[in-house]
Amino acid sequence: MLSSFPTLLPFLLFAFVAAITPGPTNILVLSNSARYGLLAAVPIIVGACSSAAALVLLVGTGAGSSLTAWPAAQAVMQWIGVAWLSYLAWQIFRAPPTAITAEQAQARLGWLGAASLQWINPKTWMMALAVVSVFAASGEHRLTQVMMLSLVFFLVSLPCMSVWALLGAGSGRWLRSPRAMQRFNRCMALLLLGSAWMSVLV
Repeated sequence: MLSSFPTLLPFLLFAFVAAITPGPTNILVLSNSARYGLLAAVPIIVGACSSAAALVLLVGTGAGSSLTAWPAAQAVMQWIGVAWLSYLAWQIFRAPPTAITAEQAQARLGWLGAASLQWINPKTWMMALAVVSVFAASGEHRLTQVMMLSLVFFLVSLPCMSVWALLGAGSGRWLRSPRAMQRFNRCMALLLLGSAWMSVLV
């Protein structure tokens, strides 16, 4: 395997770092897990991981080249993503510190929302372009390697994001009082807002 795919080991390290480091999706996983329980984070994790892996596969077929040719499209996608994340941050910030009702639980971010977040995030597209450019060799085996990269990224990012979900679920024991829950919600909202706006200000 390694003889025919020498970039696999370096890619494993890349995928681990990309998936485990703090970012908007991981913050949403942490927040939802702490507020609604561990199972609430599962749709977000699966949606985000499968969507990012699908982007790697799509870009590997050449679909991402048009994005690099249209900087205006990147800018529009970026501002849509920032606006949506800012809205989610506001919803978290103003969330009631009391127990979550069934109606509020239905309003939480789910599989589709997490998946959509990856598709409108130009940084995810750029990551996919970098993955294909750096780790997929040219030639007759390129498509096979792209499919392998997509699968490996999915399998690596699942446990990485699950770590954030476990951290969120574990923090629930310290969030029993309304004041503690309110502080946590507002802290998560500010982190999410900061991570969203850093993408356009940095």
